Amino acid sequence: MNNAPKILVTGGGTFLGDSIAAALLAAGAEVTLMVRPGAEDNVTTLAERVRVVTADVWNPASLKGRARGHQHVIHTVGGLRADPSQGLTFQYLNFVSARNVANLCVNGGVQHMVLLSSARAPWVNSGYIAAKREAETYIMRAGLRATIIRAPVVYLRGTPRPLFYQLMSLLGVIPPISWLGLRRIAPMPVDVLARGVVRLTLEPRRESAVFYALDLRRANTQAERFYGTPVEPLLSEDDTKPKNPLRSRGDETPFGWTPPNNQGDR
Repeated sequence: MNNAPKILVTGGGTFLGDSIAAALLAAGAEVTLMVRPGAEDNVTTLAERVRVVTADVWNPASLKGRARGHQHVIHTVGGLRADPSQGLTFQYLNFVSARNVANLCVNGGVQHMVLLSSARAPWVNSGYIAAKREAETYIMRAGLRATIIRAPVVYLRGTPRPLFYQLMSLLGVIPPISWLGLRRIAPMPVDVLARGVVRLTLEPRRESAVFYALDLRRANTQAERFYGTPVEPLLSEDDTKPKNPLRSRGDETPFGWTPPNNQGDR
């Protein structure tokens, strides 16, 4: 009998969603990756190890039945950049999607929902933060056990980054400067975030909880934090060398995907 936890991850085919899916596989979980219609090809080598389903998190009708049989749902979808002229407000991108997924959990009998939220930082838009906080409140009031991850901006190790963000990452881990609050907002490697999210998701708890960057780091070993131990490498059937499914990704926004056009709040 297979006792592996069954986990649904929204935002398949994106920087963050695929990172978390890879970390879940390394932890022995059975993963269902939810991909927006038309983006199935973005899943790449992960498709060999996960179950892929298509659905639009802004369309409740397309979500029906997607969560049945899962113990946890990890919601990574959102948008750091709004375009009100197209109807893509921060609330629509971040609150509406989270509300629809929370209702998916309730209707599908899933008691635990994990929300990738955001830490408040000077370089993060206040409208984005407000929408995330509204989503957090909705999930907690929906009767779900909520795990809220107020994450900093993330990056892929070894890729070019602006000097400012490199400096913030460094200061965020060096005391005593880090004690001034930078630990919560300093940019973090995506592999550290992904492993932390997975381990906090699988941690047995009965209460809702809010976690920050320090909690994510503590969920990683020292080697994982400092030396960049990668999430489990994936092998394709015709290759004997590990492939990093994230190395070729170029998402501008690390917190999930946004709809290609305004499809309305249906």
